[in-house]
Amino acid sequence: MSIDAAPRPAPDRAAPEAPRRRPVAGRAPARPTPAAAFHSISAATAVLLGLAAIGAVIHEPVLIPPLAASAALVHNAPALPLAQPRSVVGGHLLGAAVGYGVLAAAGSSAWAAAVAAGVTLALMIAARTPHSPACATAVVIVLQTPAPARFVPLLVGATVLLVATGCAASRIRRTALKYPTYWW
Repeated sequence: MSIDAAPRPAPDRAAPEAPRRRPVAGRAPARPTPAAAFHSISAATAVLLGLAAIGAVIHEPVLIPPLAASAALVHNAPALPLAQPRSVVGGHLLGAAVGYGVLAAAGSSAWAAAVAAGVTLALMIAARTPHSPACATAVVIVLQTPAPARFVPLLVGATVLLVATGCAASRIRRTALKYPTYWW
């Protein structure tokens, strides 16, 4: 029998096709309705304006960049673990504690601020209180060296206000996700 006469295996037609890849843009969250976007933006802006007003009245900086990031999480992504009250309040308190600890141990420098942010992240992971803006709170403390007796109560009050406005805003709009998903 010649080589040409030998039977050839039939192509395997039963092999499954490779799964089609979805475009990366297809994994992005759905675009909010204009009403939902307006609601989230209005609520976040209102609480930030409130923090600025409180600061103007008491002549202390209450609105710091990490709180603006926290407001964005609470009002735009209320179901995320990073936006829950445990993470918002607890994360900022951990960040403050680490910031003051690193400031006492290493002084005020960019190097110490970077260490404070990393230690804050590690402690938040261990404490199950993920809140990335709290790393920035530690950095602010190390670089700006605010007096703890004034800064910490203002920070606690501001984070509680963020959580309270998140609760209120989620109940004003009937179709909004209810905030918080869990308290503790």
